[in-house]
Amino acid sequence: MSAAAWNRKLHRWGSIAVALPLLVVICTGILLLLKKDSAWIQPPTQRGAGAELVLSFDEILAAARSAPDAGIETWDDVDRLDVRPERGVVKVRGKNRWEVQVDATNGAVLQTAYRRSDLIESIHDGSYFHDAAKLWVFLPSGALLLGLWGTGLYLWLLPHLVRRRRRKA
Repeated sequence: MSAAAWNRKLHRWGSIAVALPLLVVICTGILLLLKKDSAWIQPPTQRGAGAELVLSFDEILAAARSAPDAGIETWDDVDRLDVRPERGVVKVRGKNRWEVQVDATNGAVLQTAYRRSDLIESIHDGSYFHDAAKLWVFLPSGALLLGLWGTGLYLWLLPHLVRRRRRKA
């Protein structure tokens, strides 16, 4: 089998194999590119009264508890804290994907909203489906996509190289 025929076959079957994972990556990637522009994907970061953190961890938890939508009662309900000193805000992210933005100086709740960007990221990298999906579906799809790029480039260049050889002969 010639190199050109082998490349066409690899290109055809490889594109079928990566079609669905690539569609997931493209769609979620577009959403992630828009996350700072869409409050539906990621709530915008509010501004606090000051630029320094004067609250204790207990005061931050108490402020997060005061937001009933977030469903945060104990530290076990909290996934992470995101401290933004330049904005004077502490973001308390719950394990249920709710986010409470607390003023870092006085403990006032500035905003409570559902945060979809983490969910979209987990779909994007495949971990949403299963931990093994990252390594056994999305990683091979990425490697195949790189191969498709190479074979596609070769298939595009091949007619140009043939014409060039004919002109020289």
